[in-house]
Amino acid sequence: MSKISKFFKGGGSAASKCRGGPSPQEALARLRETEEMLSKKQEYLETRIERELAIARQHGTKNKRAALQALKRKKRYEKQLNQIDGTLSTIEFQREALENSHTNTEVLKNMGYAAQAMKKVHENMDLNKIDDLMQDITEQQDVAQEISDAISNRAGFADEFDE
Repeated sequence: MSKISKFFKGGGSAASKCRGGPSPQEALARLRETEEMLSKKQEYLETRIERELAIARQHGTKNKRAALQALKRKKRYEKQLNQIDGTLSTIEFQREALENSHTNTEVLKNMGYAAQAMKKVHENMDLNKIDDLMQDITEQQDVAQEISDAISNRAGFADEFDE
């Protein structure tokens, strides 16, 4: 396969092709790289706009043609800057959506693990055995309360004392 056909069919890592697409981490990294590149281009265009504005002011009424050319370039740069702003907004939205999807996937996976763990814990529990155990506990608590009451009551000692 030629380099050109590889280029147009889409390059990428062999691991990405085997899985059917990039991982969320790979996609997020690429989106962040694109955001950084566009931010740098934004800064560059902003300095170019300022420079063209300075040139236009410098030429002012002395050289109207040069001033108009500088303003036209400034206008072109502003148009490019607006396009980059729109592209950045789209990329930020896509990155946030991908991050949210990845988070939701992880949460769902962890909830599945928790459900499996709960199922495993409850596997050896029988509802009838639990009811019997709870009744036994209640009976033993009643016995303990009766014993405590018997010990804490003064068994007729108050009647024996005469003032």
